[in-house]
Amino acid sequence: MSIFQRINGLSTISKLTIGFIAGATAIGGVATAANSLTTASVVTACADNNTNALYASTTGTCTGNRTAVSVGNGSLKNIVNKVAPSVVTVDVLDSSGSGDTGSGEIIKSDATGSYIATNNHVIDALTVAGNPYTLNIDLNNGTKIPATLVGRDISYDLAVLHVSTPNLPVIAIGDSSTISIGDPVIAFGSPLGLTGTVTAGIVSALNRPVTTQSTNSTTQSYVDAIQTDAAINPGNSGGPLTDSQGRMIGINSAIASNASTGSTAGSIGLGFAIPMNEAQRTINEIITSPTHTSTRPVLGVYFDQNYTGVGAKVSQLVAGGAADKAGIPVGAIITNIGGSRTPDAETAIVRIRAYAPGSTVSITATLPAGNSKVFTVTLGSAPSNS
Repeated sequence: MSIFQRINGLSTISKLTIGFIAGATAIGGVATAANSLTTASVVTACADNNTNALYASTTGTCTGNRTAVSVGNGSLKNIVNKVAPSVVTVDVLDSSGSGDTGSGEIIKSDATGSYIATNNHVIDALTVAGNPYTLNIDLNNGTKIPATLVGRDISYDLAVLHVSTPNLPVIAIGDSSTISIGDPVIAFGSPLGLTGTVTAGIVSALNRPVTTQSTNSTTQSYVDAIQTDAAINPGNSGGPLTDSQGRMIGINSAIASNASTGSTAGSIGLGFAIPMNEAQRTINEIITSPTHTSTRPVLGVYFDQNYTGVGAKVSQLVAGGAADKAGIPVGAIITNIGGSRTPDAETAIVRIRAYAPGSTVSITATLPAGNSKVFTVTLGSAPSNS
């Protein structure tokens, strides 16, 4: 059984609601609010003037196409100045200005145009037949640009947009596998339509299983999330979560809230981001595949939704699927995937979705006879939105 209960497309844990964080009508304005960001020391790095990527400087000087910045205690302002130009507001509005706003980041740009990453639920209304909405991107300098939807992945809550404007500043990409609990992070976006908002905090937890569902889809999103206490609010959806060097290590996607059903949720210090290593594969597939679609990993099992014990109980195997080939039997209870404890079926799905198709994964299961066994499984592949 799931520990989550879906309410109006959101999910709850006890009295907390795990909900998408788009849904704010654009109201204009500019705001910047940041908590303190401290690290052990201050070092000099070089920020590329075109890509914003940071490079180590052993001499304290930089070449002509790079600008020296301080990284460490007191460096938040410098990091914000470098990251902010690559952060955008995503508007999905009708002719009267009603609709949703979210956030996004420029992930690729050249002489032919630019690609923006955001959450699927930010642009979900565009996929409904006969919808009255248009899609626009607001750059950090206030310029509004028409955008098109390249593709989306509902199960990972990701979407890629395209604008014809060339050579825009691109956000630097970090390695989400290297972050630790307690690391400082910065959240960028447009909460409640307030463009240019920046907040800071720490990584509160890792591998937090989060499931959500958008209004216009029956497909759930499964995220092996980064949890942060950086203030994240409605409208932050799709914006970047960066490390202390301004490298994007996650895409803000959901919050937990005490708000009752139908109420407007706000930050209580429990925000969740899609790890960048997980998101990057999907984004690249959407951009490069001929059909602008993506894939997801498949274990090839059905879980017993009535099982109330610890673990995920296999009720049925897909013939010839990954689990079947590895020898996992019906009735096995999966308790660990890739070294991470698996207390229930939803956590098992989240853990599997964190891998790429074709990955080899170690899975521990309690067999029907009562003994435990470790299986080596090569995950299959399936179209992500199927």
